[in-house]
This record gives sequence, structure tokens and C-alpha cells, in this order.
Amino acid sequence: MSMAQPAGPAVTTPPDPGRKETDGRTARRPLALRVLARPEVGVFLGAVAVFVFFLAVAPSVRSGSSMATVLYQSSTIGIMALPVALLMIGGEFDLSSGVAVITSALTASMLSYQLTMNVWTGVIVALALSLGIGAFNGWMMVKTGLPSFLVTLGTFLILQGVNLAVTKLITGNVATDDISTMDGFDQAKAIFASSFDVGGVQVKITVVWWLVFAAIATWVLLRTKYGNWIFAVGGNQDSARAVGVPVTFTKITLFMTVGFGAWFVGMHQLFSFNTVQSGEGVGQELIYIAAAVIGGCLLTGGYGSAIGPVFGAFMFGMVNQGIVYAGWNPDWFKAFLGVMLLGATLINLWVRRTATRR
Repeated sequence: MSMAQPAGPAVTTPPDPGRKETDGRTARRPLALRVLARPEVGVFLGAVAVFVFFLAVAPSVRSGSSMATVLYQSSTIGIMALPVALLMIGGEFDLSSGVAVITSALTASMLSYQLTMNVWTGVIVALALSLGIGAFNGWMMVKTGLPSFLVTLGTFLILQGVNLAVTKLITGNVATDDISTMDGFDQAKAIFASSFDVGGVQVKITVVWWLVFAAIATWVLLRTKYGNWIFAVGGNQDSARAVGVPVTFTKITLFMTVGFGAWFVGMHQLFSFNTVQSGEGVGQELIYIAAAVIGGCLLTGGYGSAIGPVFGAFMFGMVNQGIVYAGWNPDWFKAFLGVMLLGATLINLWVRRTATRR
């Protein structure tokens, strides 16, 4: 007779980890597609192509002094393209940005010269005015509900007329007086328009400021709550407001950021050339917007980066100077830019569709 063995604890075999079943929504995409999904990838490839092209057709581009000139041209566009790009990610445009640069420079120059004051007084007043213009654009757009295109188009026309009329009224000319002998000029020039030596090549200080501003804009966009607000208001304003995003604050401060960029570039122009022509700046707003679009920022908002416009501005500077170094007729510059803009837009569209395709 055998005795029954006591039953031991049930032992369960762990399931074979094997390959997890996914429904397609949680599947991790390949690394190549995730890289292509970055908004700056398309313009980076385009910038490399343009750079290599002009290295091949224009041997003088290979010198250090030529590259310093290209970077300088790129920086004067790129410093303004950065805040314009942030504003576009937030879903808005600013057509007054080009003329606002000249307004800021005219204000600083005429205030300092006519009142015989230290140039820093004019610089600070110009900063306040530029921020005020940005705040006005943002406030007017938010309170009236008008498209930013119409609001800033009106501001563009107002500033264009005021620049010319006030300059002729005060100076009797279309340009301001030379302020190079005034108190504070040398200190201001050192900050806004100086150069430094790198291996025997003179590099403009604006190149350094351009890279510093790009690093700050990237950090704000990707690592701060304010950066999340920018993407939110640009993607869907009503949904952003529903989850507590301060839409009005975000929009107005984005316009004020453009005003800060206009002030900085305006001060660079003033302390580089000592005088300012009141009719300049018209058309530059399209260059800034084009650099942002080429840099991967969507015209519909909610998508883009701060690094992309850096490469976009570099492409503009490279083409602008590359045509000269290649000995081509500069009359073709705008046509070349138009082709480049369309090409970059199509490449960005193809990259996004490829990256998001399952």
C-alpha cells in the first residue's frame, strides 16, 4: 500500500519574454526615422550641400577671411531669424521686423545726437521702444483677434513712414548724423560691432552673439515650461488655453522677443556704420521668415527648432557671398534664393512624410 505524497506548492513557469506584441501605436521607430523627424535635419543637409557646392565652384571661399565674411553675413540674418522662428513656432508672423531694426537704430542715433547725450541713453531708449513695438503687435493681435499678418503689416507701413518723415524732419536729410565722436560710442561699438582675431582672421562679434542666442533659444525651447507653451499655442491655441497655458502672455512675449532681436541688429548697424539710412530694412522681414522656413519651421505653427534657422541663415550667407566669390552676376541672387526656398520647403516636406510614415 502506498501513501499519497502531500501536494507541493504550485510552480508556475514564467512566460517566455520573446517578442512583445504591439498594436503599432507603441512600436519604437527605427533610429534613422527618428533622426529624420528632427526639423533641422533637412536644412542641415541642404547647408552642407550648398557649402560643398561653393567650395568647388569658388576656390576663394576656402580662405579663412572669406569664411569669416560668410559667417558675418549669416549672423546678421541669423540673430533676427531666431526670434522670428520662435514666433512662427508659436503660430504667428511679424512683417514689421525688418523695418523695426531701422526704427531702433534711428531712435538711438537721433536721440543721442540731437540731445547731445551719451550714446547709451539712446541705446536704452531704443530698447524700450523696440520692446514696446513688439508688445503692441502682440496685444493688438490678441485683443482684436485679427491675424498677425494684418496687424504687423499695418505696423510695417506705420514704421516705414515714421522712419522717413521723422528723420527728414529732425535732420533735414534721409540719414542720421555721424555719432562716432560721441561719449560712449567706443564702449557700445565693442559690444555690438567689434571684431577679434582668430589665427590671423578678423571675426565679427556678431558671430559669437549669434551662436550664444541660438544656444539660449534652444535651451528655452526644449528645457523650459515656456518652450512647451510656445509649441502648445502654435499647435492648437484653444486646446492650450483649456489646459492652462497662458496664451496671451506667451503670444505677447514672443512678439517682444522679436523686438529685442530688432533692437540688437539695429544697434549693430548703427555702431558699424555710425549713421543710419531711414529707408533701409524694407524686405528684410521676408529674409528672416525665409531663413526660419528653410530651417524647418512650419508656416502653420507648432513645429520647428532654434537650430534649424541657424543653418537656414548660414545658407543665405553662403549663397550671398558665394555668388560674389564665384564671379557670377549678383542680379541672380534673389532668383537663386527663391529656388533654394522652394527646394528646402520640398525637402522638409519629404523628410517629415518619410519620418512619420509607418
